[in-house]
Amino acid sequence: MTPTLITETKPEDWTYISEGGATIVFSYRGPHNVQFSDRVLRLRKVAQGSSDNTLLNTNSEQPDDPMIAFQENIISKLIPSEFLPSLVMVVLDEDWLRSLVILRDGDRPAERRQTDQIDVRRTKGVLATDLIGSMPIAMEIKPKWGFLPTEYHLSPETVALKTGTCRFCMHTSFRMEQGAVGTTYCPLDLFSSDETRVRKALGALWAGWYESNGSLNNLRFFVQGRMTKPDDDHSVQLLAHFFTADGSTDVQNLRQSFTSVLAQALLDSPVLSLLSTLQRTLDVLDVEGLSKLYTQTLPDLPYNGLGSLVPDPSMEEWKDFVKIYHSDYHSWNHTVPSPRHLRHYLMAYLLSATFKDCSIIIWPKSTQVGSFDVTIIDMDIKSMDRLGKWERLDRKIVEHYKSSGSQRRCIDSQRVTQLGCTPMCYCSLASNVAYRYI
Repeated sequence: MTPTLITETKPEDWTYISEGGATIVFSYRGPHNVQFSDRVLRLRKVAQGSSDNTLLNTNSEQPDDPMIAFQENIISKLIPSEFLPSLVMVVLDEDWLRSLVILRDGDRPAERRQTDQIDVRRTKGVLATDLIGSMPIAMEIKPKWGFLPTEYHLSPETVALKTGTCRFCMHTSFRMEQGAVGTTYCPLDLFSSDETRVRKALGALWAGWYESNGSLNNLRFFVQGRMTKPDDDHSVQLLAHFFTADGSTDVQNLRQSFTSVLAQALLDSPVLSLLSTLQRTLDVLDVEGLSKLYTQTLPDLPYNGLGSLVPDPSMEEWKDFVKIYHSDYHSWNHTVPSPRHLRHYLMAYLLSATFKDCSIIIWPKSTQVGSFDVTIIDMDIKSMDRLGKWERLDRKIVEHYKSSGSQRRCIDSQRVTQLGCTPMCYCSLASNVAYRYI
């Protein structure tokens, strides 16, 4: 099969869309081309100033971007393909990439340009379904963590906090202390499957977007392929066309219409329920329990952080893990995890992190008001060397929240239902109540 070459297009055919911590995305806007039309180009990034010193050997064959194999072999076995974008490999060219940087780097946020850049030494990238540039409007939501941990593996110092307030809300408090923009959004409302709570979550996301002038990344709007801010009157008018019957751009009316229309779209889709279930069933120990199991299983090794001495899984190991997840995993006694399952628990936590960090794109099926579809994107493989960082961050977040005196209560409706209680009695559940993972 003849490989797809990026040099079949011109750098000016591509428009900057958005970026995350590891990748940057461009939308194809050139002449019609069966290989590139309605596609986005996902490129890897490196820390600013490091691309010329990269360890990539450009004189030898580089592997395909692992995102493609990971989705094909792992993610697609856990999430139906109808909720995933298509991904294909494209052969890159260093001179072409350098030209793209010159053309489009100015479109990136200033804080991103100071931190990282396109890795121009990469020889392979990813073409994915364009759910933003090919649509009149699209919305991106980063739902984040959709569950509360159970009590079993939490310390006496953290159990009350972690089972009463969700990780996102504690992290928000921590970030605000450091000067970040705040938000009242709670993921457990969005994941609740309760219309009133879903509307509340969407209202909080809207308020965060509006009040921060689009700087918060939990909700992003794209109009005609470009990220939109609240002060862009023309784009807001186009948004109103899809959310309101009369096209009203009154701020309160548009917010109410947005929360109503999007709530119904999310309630009609199984995506959030699927993500919540995957997150909670893969992260059954919490990072605290995972750390305990790690040190108990490997007591003689120097402790340089959780997972620091563990190699990343191969793709074959990931394939084997998915088979185990579908068969034996749910019958294990997670309250007393076996040391022989340590590597599988580490892999499960990494996979859970993928689903905690992904985004969903909500896009119109047609010009009819309220007709939307949902696709899950940004599902990268996480590395073992991230575990130690997450463990330290978790400790900082909880310690800060404890000292802050905050008392926000977050209700995990799926956990409450599984425990057979109503939300009214949830906070008073005894710490020894049994919890059965599905």
